[in-house]
Amino acid sequence: MVLAAGLGKRMRPLTDDRPKPLVELAGRSLLDRALDNLAAGGITGFVVNSHYKGEMIAAHMAKRGNVTLSPEEILLETGGGVKAALPWLGDDAFFVVNSDAVWRDGGESTIARMAAQWSGETMDALLLVVPMGAVAGNMGDHPGDYHLETDGRARRRVRGETAPFLFGGIQILHPRLFEGAPDGPFSLNILYDRAERAGRLHGLRHDGEWYHVGTPEELAAAETAFAGDPR
Repeated sequence: MVLAAGLGKRMRPLTDDRPKPLVELAGRSLLDRALDNLAAGGITGFVVNSHYKGEMIAAHMAKRGNVTLSPEEILLETGGGVKAALPWLGDDAFFVVNSDAVWRDGGESTIARMAAQWSGETMDALLLVVPMGAVAGNMGDHPGDYHLETDGRARRRVRGETAPFLFGGIQILHPRLFEGAPDGPFSLNILYDRAERAGRLHGLRHDGEWYHVGTPEELAAAETAFAGDPR
């Protein structure tokens, strides 16, 4: 699943006439880049949610195969959006990718690495985490999100401390994580914290480049890095 329902307020004025996932980076939309990275890792079926200018998302996705749309009348946030799409995501674990997370693989496909790391016996969620020193763009003051334990479990930083890893907006989730989840809008952070308390939240360190593209300034920085890159 690719999350594509946000309002894109921080990307204005580029989102005045289009949803942020259709903003182009080096000649390809953010949404196409996310879908192409998933496909390169072996994923063959996709769900995309939408809200702001959702008709443009629908028209764009009509050009691709194997994409199911999950339109939202009201913004459901990350958790509510995924929960609403569960009927199309099946009974097994699935990927969820933020459309404004842009990355280059290190050696192997990041998606393939995560799939190989996944263990349904020990995990309810596996997050891609990016070393703070490798975070590109204007996030230098970010305190980080997670620590990684030696066994791969992820621990959210507590208030007042810093953490060595940032959540990269790419994850594998199991449907059981949503059992008892609230109705309506809610953040996936609620479910990450629940999984952490159960010892079932894990992280995988990203070994390539990673860019958050949420503002025109961040887009410009990524444009420089991806100039001439077809993907």
